[in-house]
Formats: sequence, structure tokens, C-alpha cells
Amino acid sequence: MSISVKNQTFTLSTNRTAYQMKVGAYNFLFHTYYGKKIDETDMSYLFSYQDVGFSGNPYDAGKDRTFSIDTLPLEYSSFGIGDFRGDCIQAELADGSSSIDFRYRSHKIYAGKYGLTDLPAMYGEESEWATLEMHLFDIKEEIELILYYGVMEKWDIITRACRLVNHTDNTVKLHRMLSACLDLPSGNYDMVTFYGRHARERNMERARLHHGIQGMESIRGASSHQYNPFVILCEPHADEEKGECYGMSFVYSGNFLAQAEVTQRNTSRLVMGIHPTRFLFTLEKGESFTAPEVILTYSAKGFHRLSSNYHKAVRNNLCRGKYKTARRPVLINNWEGTYFDFTDSLLLQIAEESAKLGIEMFVLDDGWFGKRNDDFSGLGDWYVNESKLKCGLKAFSEKIHDLGMQFGIWFEPEMVSEDSDLFRTHPDYVLNVPGRPGCRGRYQFVLDFSRKEVRDLVYEQMRKILDGARIDYIKWDMNRHLTNVWSAGLPAERQGEVYHRYVLGLYEFLERLHRDYPDLLLEGCCGGGGRFDAGMLYYTPQIWCSDNTDARERLFIQYGTSFGYPVSAVGSHVSASPNHQTGRECSLAARGAVAMAGTFGYELNVNQMTEEEKETVKKQITDYKRFYDLIQDGEYYRLSGPYGNTASGDTEGVCAWEFVSEDRTRALLFAVLTESQGNPVQKVIKLRGLNPESVYTRVDSKEFYTGTALMNGGILLPCAGGYCPAVCMEFTVRKE
Repeated sequence: MSISVKNQTFTLSTNRTAYQMKVGAYNFLFHTYYGKKIDETDMSYLFSYQDVGFSGNPYDAGKDRTFSIDTLPLEYSSFGIGDFRGDCIQAELADGSSSIDFRYRSHKIYAGKYGLTDLPAMYGEESEWATLEMHLFDIKEEIELILYYGVMEKWDIITRACRLVNHTDNTVKLHRMLSACLDLPSGNYDMVTFYGRHARERNMERARLHHGIQGMESIRGASSHQYNPFVILCEPHADEEKGECYGMSFVYSGNFLAQAEVTQRNTSRLVMGIHPTRFLFTLEKGESFTAPEVILTYSAKGFHRLSSNYHKAVRNNLCRGKYKTARRPVLINNWEGTYFDFTDSLLLQIAEESAKLGIEMFVLDDGWFGKRNDDFSGLGDWYVNESKLKCGLKAFSEKIHDLGMQFGIWFEPEMVSEDSDLFRTHPDYVLNVPGRPGCRGRYQFVLDFSRKEVRDLVYEQMRKILDGARIDYIKWDMNRHLTNVWSAGLPAERQGEVYHRYVLGLYEFLERLHRDYPDLLLEGCCGGGGRFDAGMLYYTPQIWCSDNTDARERLFIQYGTSFGYPVSAVGSHVSASPNHQTGRECSLAARGAVAMAGTFGYELNVNQMTEEEKETVKKQITDYKRFYDLIQDGEYYRLSGPYGNTASGDTEGVCAWEFVSEDRTRALLFAVLTESQGNPVQKVIKLRGLNPESVYTRVDSKEFYTGTALMNGGILLPCAGGYCPAVCMEFTVRKE
């Protein structure tokens, strides 16, 4: 088994890594090591014991002033007992005190992966996983802390989660409970984070850790466009192919905190979990609280291996359902083609032409329901607007299927318009403080998904739609964040539970859809990429990456996304040129190349395209279907980024990426030239991941190259005029 115990030292081993902890003096649980694979050696020999001024000593230590939990690496830090670094848990006991001192009492080791009730988590066959449970108790009260560790050898994955159980006769008020803590012996790291805004999500940013605290957070009720719940600590010299990297990805879709600290001893602490702002859970006797899962991985060979670990683990052991592995259809969404202004006859014209081009699914976006001619009304009234769809939704869906296409539809179940029957009937169903006017976003309010009766009402409306027509796909949108967070379903003293209960309600709703409609393809969306996180991917195997469909902008967005999430999760479409968000013109070839680094589809009115453009679309779809397995399941390499950062070669002004099959017999190179130059200089891209000894054929030219030549010398990109020209080169191993 991948978990070994020797002299109360626990070593968790994967293919290339090891994670170690130790029950030390006075039953404190210390973190001893995380990095390259080692044997069972107790790495606590590296601990430094000194009398550090103003770092207190536990009472048990007597006169030993060299033993302080303020200076030693801990597995999980508690507030108020002598560790002044960023803590993971704060709780208030019946006497008003807040010092809970957790010590090791027992552990369990078993084959398979632990599960989390009502929360998304990684999963797999029993033979793929091993679980360690560490059971800690307060030294005075019967308050139990269970630390969960899942070990997956194959992808070098360690998962962490925890649960607090109140075994006392009194109430425990939980003010803060993060999911994971990682103490590292050095402070010499960079922190890589992914920031942004609506329509420009997940921009990569890298900064040197400094003394004190830095990090990312969201208190918007969703993981947010602004900050993604995924971070990397890496050595300053780390790049795609070298350097130590530590990753943390939060399997949660609400408020979060990811925080790094360089301490007075020049060590580092990285913590992640639910944001403590406006968080207060009351636990009565026998009740418990479970903190969501964090996925950790380590790479000794730079960002690529770290990303590869996440790509494989998320695709194979987090995403679920039919479309985890089944080929997803090439779709067309009518939103940018028509917005709210459509009739069934116009939509059918688009669908008919789309079917001729090889597009496999038609998706009806916003505006098909209630009194919905703009974004000021209609949300919450999930019945068909028959002034637009005169034939009705059932007949319309049948007509789409008669074209040989599947049919999808847009919902925004978490929201309600003031001008709607639902709001007029149930104004108390929204999140808002009584007596206050509230705060609008996109001229809509948020339904209180923490309440079962609210979820049931919306689900019943959706069920009637899903059962009444032939629907194969749902785009689940969320177009504002949470404000005035107050629920009529909870008493005043429990309002601090609403943010988290909202997320749990969302997960319960999505789980119902999974159960009742197992063949339905769900795509997540939150104004694009405002809830692009590992938690949502448990329910929706793909997420609309951004509302910004400009190909050049998408290079930045999809580049940042690729560090923690697989291509199979990235909703990406070809849209019109000039682009509707930026006004930028871009070649159809470049738009297609960028969209192929995702689930691929179209977001335009094909009837407005020229015949030449339609022929290009046909070829793009044919190529994508042929490349599908390679793109979705192949090893993904970032060769050069849109920021000018590069793995090798003179690639300024070029964004390039590559897919390589598992057996290394096929490779697919994409490159987009992001600058238009007069008298352009040559650009060479060095491929990666090939078999050095194999001879590869470039399919479109019949030229031959060895793997060594392509990786060390590279391939010359053709000089092309115009803005955003694109290159796609396919390589296969030459057959003797």
C-alpha cells in the first residue's frame, strides 16, 4: 500500500512523490516532508529546535524553551494555543474561550478513497487509492478533528479534507475551518496565481513570496472571475521543464481563501479553504462540519508535470457521467448570432445550415422562456415563450433532431427577475435582508438555494421542460454574485451559515440532475468563467471558459486555465469577426485553432458567412473530429505563452501549444502569431514529448524529422501576413 507507518511516522508515497507527517512530542502532529519520492526515513531530523523569543511553549514542555509550535511545521494549525502563523481553525466554546488544542489519538488506513457527504470529491477504484484518517482530539473537550488524506499513486495526487465533530454536551461555534495546511522549510518561492475580471479570467501572475501574508480570495459567493481557487508555489527558477512546484486546487465553488506566508524563521505556510468572512457554523452535540477537499500535487520538473497531473486526475477521477469519456458533440450556440431577437423560423434556418456544415448540436440560449425579450425580466419563469417559439419547445426540439442534430438549452436556475411571476409570488425566496432594498446585478436577484423549498420549486419547473422536449444538453449560467446574504430559512444566530449552505444547495440540485438525467451533458457557466473550479467540474464536465470569445483574448484566458484544468473542461467557440466583445478582426483559421484547445463549437449566425468560410468550417469540424482523442486525452504542452514567456526558441509574438498521444506516435502543433509584422523574422518552435528515436512524418507536407530534431532544433513556422495567422501541423510516426 502507498501509506506506510514506522515509529509513528506516516509516509504517503506516489509514483514520484512522498508526503510525510509524524506524531511528535506530546502527540502534536507535525509535517515533516513533501517532495521527491523518499524511503521511510523520518525527515524530522531536519527540525530546528531553538529558544526563539516571543514564541511560546506548550505547558507539557516544562522548562524546555526550544520546543514551540510557533516555529515547527504542523499538519493543521489551531488558533490561540501558541502558533501565531496563519491558522486553519477558530472555534468558540461554551465558556466563550477559543483555544482548542488538538493532539493525535488514533488513525485509520484503508484501501480506496474516502468520500465526503454532500460535497464533491475525487473518486476512483479501490485499487487506485489509499486513505489515511488522522483522528485528533482537544486536550480538554471531546471535540474531534479528523484529517483525511487520499493517496493516488498514478497521478502523484494527495487530497486533503477534514471534519470537526462535537462530542460534547455543549454548543461549539465554528468561525473558521480551512481544509489544508502545508508548511515548507524554505521561504524562497514564487507564488503563481490566476487573477482577472469578467471577460478576462485567469491571467497568470507570478510574484516572489515576501515576509508576511499574500494570497487570493473571493467573498462573492462564487469562486469568481477575479481570483481562481488554484495556486502554485514554485522555486524562483522554475519553468515548464525544471524546478520544484507545489499545487493546491480547491474542490469548492463558493467563497475561498488561499494564503501564503513567509514566517519569521524564513519558512513558508500555504493554507486553503472556505473564506472565514461571514462564516459561522453552530454545532450542537453530535453534529459535525466537513471542510471541502483540496487536491495537492508536486512536481520536481516544472509546471508541465504539475499541470499534467491535474489534467489527468481531474478528467479521469473528478469529472463524472457519460461525457467524462464520450465524445462531446460539436455545437453551435445562437447567443452571439441572435441575442434575444429571434423566432423559431430564424433559429431553424441557422440550425439547417449548421447541420449541412457538420455541426452536431444546436443550443438555444437566453430568451426562450417567460417574458424574456431583454435581461430586465423573465428569470424564474421557466415556461416557453410561445410568441418566439410558436411551434412550442417539444416540436422545436423534434425539428432539430430531424436535422440529425442534438438539442441543448440555456437555464439560469439560481436567479430571478423582479419582473417575473416567481418573484411576485415568492419575494421571500431571494437572498435579501428584510426591509432593505437590496442590490441588483444584471437587474436580477439571487434565489436562496440554501432552502430546499426554493430548489424544489425551480427543479419542478426545469423537470417539466426536460421531460416535455428532447433535450440533450444544458448550459447552466449564473450572471451575478451574492449580496445582502440573508435567508428567511434560518434564524438570526445562524445567518453565518448561508454562504456555505447556498453552495451545498447548488450541489444538491446538480446531483439531482445527474441522478434523474444521466445522459444529459451539463456545461457550467457563470458569466463565462466566474465559477471555473474543481468543485463544479464534479457536476459539469465542461465550463464555458469566458464570455469573451475574441481569439486573441482567449489565448491569455486559456493559457492561464491550462495550468490547473484539462482541455476537456474548457468550453471554447469560434465567434464572428469583428468580435462582439473587442471589435477585433481575426482570421477564421486562428479562431478555429484557439477553439480547438477546448470542447469546440460555434457562436455565430452561419447564414451570415461566405461560402468560402463555410467550407473552412466544414474542414475545421472534420479535423476536430479526427483530432478529438488526441486533443482531449493527449499530453498537453505549453510551448510559448501569449505573455512572451517561452519554453524554448525565439517565439516572441507567438503563442504555441502541442498535444502528444500517450504512445508518442502522434503530435499536433498549434501556433497563433499574435503580432503582424512587416518583413517578419523567422519563428522556430521546439516540440516536446516526442520519442527521440522515432522518425515523424509531417502529414501535410510528407517531410520527415526525427524526434530529436523536432525537440532540439524545432520546426520553422511559415511566415504569414495578416493579423493572428494560425498554424496547425500534424505529425505521425513513420511506418516502415
